[in-house]
Amino acid sequence: MTDRRPRVWVSQPLFDDTVAQLALHCDVVSTDAVTKHDSASLSANLADMDGVLITLNERIGAAEIANASALKMIANVGVGYNNLDVPALNAAGIVASNTPDVLTETTADLGFSLLMAAARRIVESDRWLRDGKWGQWSFTTMLGADLHGSTLGILGMGRIGQAIARRGHHGFGMKVLYHNRSQLPAEQEQAVGASYVGFDELLASVDHLVLVLPYTAQNHHIINAAALAKMKPTATLINIARGGIVDELALVDALANGRLASAALDVYENEPNVRPELLALDNIVLTPHIGSASLATRRAMVQVALDNLLAGLGIGPDAGKPVNAINAELLSNGTARIAVAGKKIYDKKR
Repeated sequence: MTDRRPRVWVSQPLFDDTVAQLALHCDVVSTDAVTKHDSASLSANLADMDGVLITLNERIGAAEIANASALKMIANVGVGYNNLDVPALNAAGIVASNTPDVLTETTADLGFSLLMAAARRIVESDRWLRDGKWGQWSFTTMLGADLHGSTLGILGMGRIGQAIARRGHHGFGMKVLYHNRSQLPAEQEQAVGASYVGFDELLASVDHLVLVLPYTAQNHHIINAAALAKMKPTATLINIARGGIVDELALVDALANGRLASAALDVYENEPNVRPELLALDNIVLTPHIGSASLATRRAMVQVALDNLLAGLGIGPDAGKPVNAINAELLSNGTARIAVAGKKIYDKKR
């Protein structure tokens, strides 16, 4: 047992009332303004901390944790965690967590919104109207693609993919095809109205393709020039997964030369930088990684991350067992720095 309270760093401004819960148990160092932390800044802020609450903007690897000898727990506010070098954390015994489940429906809402906007040319039409071009109207102005009765393809069929499938099948009467590294059980397929097909068949068959698969080295640029060439020239592509899944220059080429009708992106390879070639296109909808950006969902994400952090510091009903640990094997094999379940690791008296 130690006689001090854990020290915690919060990397970005979040929700004050939620983060205030940390102060009941920890000494908290908060970042007051939105800050772009470089490697040196991260290293300095992680030093002497027992736990940290970070966003996807903070990239943490071996260099950043080299001097963080007390660090036990990193709570990532987000589902994805490609901002974390998990092998480096494993080697150091540092447990990390994410925030799954709470943003599934909100992200699916955004994915379907982008699909509708791209297929029906909503953003392009808005810009055309604002530019005073309505007087140039003809019967074929701004013709888009139907969703109802069309074929929806989903690449990646986790929670968000299934939520999108439900919207398409039950809400719009779409035929839903999907490809995933493993096929869903029959009852799950029936519940969302989806049928499993191979990757190439998915590309060739769908009118609209939504990407919701996790980013891995194997999935890097899985949507490349060859994949795009297999799609219908009338098809729509939506990416709400991770930017590296799509070869952006190949996508630009397909959109600019009529080999793909439209696209919508919420994620990019070099966020927050967006390729100027994408910005120059009319037949693409671009949003700044807002998949989970509803007030209720973002608050829920911070709460889940905070609960994970406290558990990793040996506090609360899940003490020593953060529910959403992404490297939970550290807990089971005894190599984690955090306390075992139920063991008090600090004294609240300062």
